[in-house]
Amino acid sequence: MKLNPAVALLVVLAACNSAPSAPATDASKPAVDSAAMKAIRSPYDIRYSSKFEMDDPKNAETVLALWKAYDNGDLNVGKDMIADSIALYLANGAAIHTSRDSATASVQAVRNSFKAVEDRVDAVMAIKSTDRNEHWVLIWGTEVDTHKDGKIDSTQLQETWRFNSSGKADLLYQFARPPLPPAPKKK
Repeated sequence: MKLNPAVALLVVLAACNSAPSAPATDASKPAVDSAAMKAIRSPYDIRYSSKFEMDDPKNAETVLALWKAYDNGDLNVGKDMIADSIALYLANGAAIHTSRDSATASVQAVRNSFKAVEDRVDAVMAIKSTDRNEHWVLIWGTEVDTHKDGKIDSTQLQETWRFNSSGKADLLYQFARPPLPPAPKKK
């Protein structure tokens, strides 16, 4: 079984963060003591990083606002949350490096192809790579799309967003799969 690296990262972070911590006294600092996070011993060469800590939730709130803008069909309200240029690696295989305006217009065109969209968020977290000083948001949920002909589709999404030093999204990795079928009923 091949495990998605982003999912593996979430599992590791959840395991490292399972003990309750004392509330932070400074709202600008993470609520988790990064010293409490143990180093990961890996039989693999970790290519990006294995040194993360929980981060300020403001970036997670930005991603949630961008998801809500997509649901509501008006991407312009989230435009200022995006860096001047952004790289998008979408679940359909598209890799786009473009300006904020082009990215917004492209995503708006996709959203306009639907009558309605409703996202359900399963989990979201803001993390920081301490050895690279990069801020990330991990989010997963389900998107339910109503097509203009009334057909309804849903997709499970996992997205990894990076934020620049100005607090604006500059990179998105998106992964998707069809929803799992309902569990069989017991007889």
